[in-house]
Amino acid sequence: MKALIRRRGAIAASFALATWLPAAPVNVTQHHNHASRDGLYIDSAFTPQAAASLSRDLNFDGTIAGNVYAQPLYIEGGPGGKAMVIVATESNNVYALDAGSGAIIWQRNVGAAVSLTNLPCGNIDPLGITGTPVVDLASRAVFFDAMTTPDNGTTKKHLIYSLNVDTGDTNSGWPVDADATAHFGTTNFTSSSQNQRSALAVLGGYLYIAYGGHYGDCSTYHGWLVGISLDNPSSVLAWATGVGRGGSWSVGGVASDGVNPFIATGNTGSTTRWSGGEAIIRFQPSPIFSGLTNDYWAPPNWATLDSEDLDIGGSGPLIVDVPGATPSKLVVALGKDGNAYLLDRTNLASRHHKWRKAGSKLRENPTAQLAFTFGF
Repeated sequence: MKALIRRRGAIAASFALATWLPAAPVNVTQHHNHASRDGLYIDSAFTPQAAASLSRDLNFDGTIAGNVYAQPLYIEGGPGGKAMVIVATESNNVYALDAGSGAIIWQRNVGAAVSLTNLPCGNIDPLGITGTPVVDLASRAVFFDAMTTPDNGTTKKHLIYSLNVDTGDTNSGWPVDADATAHFGTTNFTSSSQNQRSALAVLGGYLYIAYGGHYGDCSTYHGWLVGISLDNPSSVLAWATGVGRGGSWSVGGVASDGVNPFIATGNTGSTTRWSGGEAIIRFQPSPIFSGLTNDYWAPPNWATLDSEDLDIGGSGPLIVDVPGATPSKLVVALGKDGNAYLLDRTNLASRHHKWRKAGSKLRENPTAQLAFTFGF
């Protein structure tokens, strides 16, 4: 189902800083900077002239332990007024680094990561924190999922953490054990067969975490979207695909238009009845999936895509607003079939447009997160 996620870090990593400093507070609290996942970064100090004179700060030493798959985040106004870089690793280490020097402000290990030899399949070794965390500035909390083991791999747990972003202390009521709390009908969450590779999101007082399976499609897993109340982490709601597989595993994870969370799902094990896979799905807060056709879109050939392992969920949904257009509230999907799809996100069943370069596909098996910008 899934292509290999490439490593973006090493056991010892350093972060390069420019010779300029931002003129106003600029926080990067989540993957691609916004809940829409548009990848747009605006900093008044980052002008073409400033970019032309960028250079690496060789005095910056951000040495950390563990492979880095998650996007580092940038938070201003930390202890002593310092800006921080928040980094999470596959060794289950979380760091707050001084953005000016790389010095460690705080660090926490949240438990032993799981060796690949103790997993049914996969391509990440060890498996710890993979999905990009999210920071809620209002509560000064950083949230992430960690695959942990208390007994050298016999027991495996997806634990969802909330740490104080200024101290690294675990917030009250956390972590949340996904195995113990995530259920949908008769389907129960099983950590050993699930992987958490997608970026997390905070929306309307809820934390959202999406799950898929391991590389190799082994064991019985489902696509999951889990929602946790920020005010009451014991309150957990979840949705899962109706049959096996259908993972939500794209790097962009949960996207939002500020009201509803959206996810993309991959291929399921069924080609006779649609059961949540190969789709863009819009949820009501908590999350709740209505099951109505205006709240999901699956391409007409979803069964063929299912059988050929061509996931619509290879790239996460991208939320786009185009004022003056009809429709103007859009979502973009990019599938492993090499096609891009433009959807009306207010009524996903109403219309869609498929496009690709004439005579060719956009790319075979795209798995990177989309980004978007436009001008008038």
